[in-house]
Amino acid sequence: MSDKPKAISVLSGGLDSTVATSFLNDELEIHALTFDYGQRSAQIEIKSSKRICKSLGIKHTVIDLPWLGNLGKSSLTVHDDEVPQLKRDKLDDKETCDETARKVWVPGRNVVFTAIATAFAEAEDAKIIIVGWDLEEAATFPDNSRKFLESFNKTLKIGTLDGVQIEAPVIDMDKKKIVLIGKKVNAPMELSYSCYMGEKEHCGVCESCMRRKRAFEMSGIMDKTVYKS
Repeated sequence: MSDKPKAISVLSGGLDSTVATSFLNDELEIHALTFDYGQRSAQIEIKSSKRICKSLGIKHTVIDLPWLGNLGKSSLTVHDDEVPQLKRDKLDDKETCDETARKVWVPGRNVVFTAIATAFAEAEDAKIIIVGWDLEEAATFPDNSRKFLESFNKTLKIGTLDGVQIEAPVIDMDKKKIVLIGKKVNAPMELSYSCYMGEKEHCGVCESCMRRKRAFEMSGIMDKTVYKS
């Protein structure tokens, strides 16, 4: 039985949460949660998360939230909607990215995920929740920002009996830095999945794929991801 402090990780199977979880894996006993809310990529995200957890030697639980995917009109959960594509030269264009963010926004997603992780943390006597929120995503997704992190932690300080807190190891990093840190901590990045489309191969043209491709290229680290285009 481990004598390390316990933690709950919100693990999507994507690059950011994989690196964040790996970053703290040596010092914490981690139980990872992956959510199926009806997103296109649910099954492959779950498969990737299971492989990541096996590689890291940590416990894994899948939680079904079918109602969450029925809220709003996100192209991630409305499967006959077109998922927005983004050219590389528009990845830092705020107006364009704000528009694509609205199309893939799932109402309250990180609020819901983190609240559920809080319940698991209190039930399992874990004081830490690990998330993969990062600087690059925070530019258009407010629930990835440091302001959101600090606000949520204030709420948890008041609303939990033993002061559960969120740790976001990559909160101040762009994707390039995340890949570099991932390499340093031996994160199984090759097992992670970033595509919005949910097919075996990454589409290579959705915003998430484009950011992943750019990060590996800029870091100079080999990208083992298979892209359709």
